[in-house]
Amino acid sequence: MILWCRAFQAARKAGIDAVRPRAFVVCVNPMDSLQNIIFSADDFGLSCAVNDAVEQAHRHGVLGQASLMVAAPAFADAVARAENLPKLKIGLHLTVVDGDSLLGHASLPTITTQDGRFPAKQLRLAFLYFFSPKARRELAAEIAAQFAAFIATGLALHHVDAHKHMHLHPTIGRLLLQTAQKYGVRRIRVPAEPPSVMRACGERVTLADRALHAWTRILRGQVRRAGMATPDHVFGLKWSGHMTAARVRTLLKNLPAGQSEIYFHPASARDAALTNLMPDYEHEEEFRTLLALR
Repeated sequence: MILWCRAFQAARKAGIDAVRPRAFVVCVNPMDSLQNIIFSADDFGLSCAVNDAVEQAHRHGVLGQASLMVAAPAFADAVARAENLPKLKIGLHLTVVDGDSLLGHASLPTITTQDGRFPAKQLRLAFLYFFSPKARRELAAEIAAQFAAFIATGLALHHVDAHKHMHLHPTIGRLLLQTAQKYGVRRIRVPAEPPSVMRACGERVTLADRALHAWTRILRGQVRRAGMATPDHVFGLKWSGHMTAARVRTLLKNLPAGQSEIYFHPASARDAALTNLMPDYEHEEEFRTLLALR
């Protein structure tokens, strides 16, 4: 638990330089095939602008899957769109930090604010989820409710991931895996972004980047021992909210062997929700990237 907290806390500090051990990136030619690349979108259901971008990026771009927030304001609109997109694979974007809860404050008094939202402070919630039995009971109930809400849509549950990758927390990861097995989920995203690849893309790799990548090995092992699949590599952490076409094309030239998932936060327009929650994100630019890669 302490290691998880330190890794996440360090990952938000940009000033720590990493020692650069020798590493080799096995490159693929992105023009040969995109079969081993999954282009995905997070926050489906957060707003109509996000939902519109998901639909258009799937119809006219390279987007193949999206992760649905079942307690978000535009959830119903997202489900209606998904029902008309049979080839778009939909998963659950489990939200237990910085977002709306499904059960509300009356049922979750320990882990939500009075408006029923999970606080944005990850570190505080991380300690609460780990050390407080009451918080863990509320967390388990909310996780179960979010899975049930997704199943109630009638959509096929293709995969599960978590808002801000909170399933890297040992308590959340355990509960997520237990519930996912109950519903027959076969795929979990584990955000394992290889530092060597990002260095090959021209980025400075920090100690925090390496610590977080090492920490993901725990969840990757748990997922695979549970008989579920996870991509070999996941990209979108270092450039979260800033996945421009130039950056993604550079990434495609340096992808390692194996299956890679590249996730985005697209929106067709800026709206009040996006401006409030992610003021520095380039949602529209990420939408254009998904269209440009077609």
